[in-house]
Amino acid sequence: MATSHPKASPILCASFNQDNSYFSIGTRDGFKVFHASTGRLCYEKSLGAFSIVEMLFSSSLLAIVGAGEQPSLSPRRLCLFNKVTGAPLRELNFLTSILAIRVNRKRLIVLLQDKTYIYDLNSLAILDTIDTVPNAKGLCAFAPGSEGSYLALPASTERGSVLIYNTIELSSLCQIDAHRSALTAIAFCSSGMFLATASEQGTIIRVHLVSQATKSYSFRRGTYPSTIYSLSFQPSVDIPDILVATSSSGSLHVFFLGSVINERSRKPSTLLGSMIPDSFNDAFESGQHHVIHNVVPVGVKSLDNVESTSTTPAIRACIYIINHNGYFHECIFNVRKSNDTSWSIEREHNLLDAIADNP
Repeated sequence: MATSHPKASPILCASFNQDNSYFSIGTRDGFKVFHASTGRLCYEKSLGAFSIVEMLFSSSLLAIVGAGEQPSLSPRRLCLFNKVTGAPLRELNFLTSILAIRVNRKRLIVLLQDKTYIYDLNSLAILDTIDTVPNAKGLCAFAPGSEGSYLALPASTERGSVLIYNTIELSSLCQIDAHRSALTAIAFCSSGMFLATASEQGTIIRVHLVSQATKSYSFRRGTYPSTIYSLSFQPSVDIPDILVATSSSGSLHVFFLGSVINERSRKPSTLLGSMIPDSFNDAFESGQHHVIHNVVPVGVKSLDNVESTSTTPAIRACIYIINHNGYFHECIFNVRKSNDTSWSIEREHNLLDAIADNP
């Protein structure tokens, strides 16, 4: 993921693991792993600068890539690292810089600027190579818990088209034409049933039903353009209730999906609706968008995650935010039946100063 001010940001990368129980960061000194629900530092290693750190669920396996600031930490080398032994397990070398890594218990995905490699995680045998459009930011989304371990990649540099690929069957599933301008953020829900997208304009967030590539739900984030830094669904085995987004304006946007999707699904089809594709027939879903202003500094890259929600008698969401200035925030967001909202920052930690309980 690209940062707004790469030279100034103390955190070079940040990511949650597949079940959102842990998150990891890469810095110019090394990398750290934290427990998400407590913010406690669980592991750290000072080896130099790292641009990618991805954790496999709650296991000891990390996929790490150097930032190229030290000769031994090439951005073209992927290291599978065991944090129990503190030693590398395997290394894979590539001709160009690695821009993103995704992993689950069956697949290892490696993104370069114009190629994506799919490996069997256990044997590290290469299963497929996908030629892609130039993807300098390493933009992708992975649904590690879905039946097909779906992978989403940009399909155009000019328009917001997304290729959905089944990494288990090694076949293309569909292509979704999501926006008129190029993509800046994409994210699957945990089941892989829905895909959220945002374009360079950042004014519209769309949620797509993957099984029906033309069916989508549109939410207006704002009137003025803004860069969407991250999109994250609330974990769910079926229809996710909440989608959250962070942007360059410093605001956190909360979209309520469950009632919208259920209501639209119950509506009977009309003759006009059957003749006009959903991508043009979308109405902006009103009353389901809430904004929390000034959560992070304006222009500072951030990553969000919705850990849990409660919907009785009102909605209460716990949202984790990591910003590239080095801080972790736990926000509690409440919506009452009257649609009144409130929010508070329950915890805030400086990730760079954190000390592990067991060095």
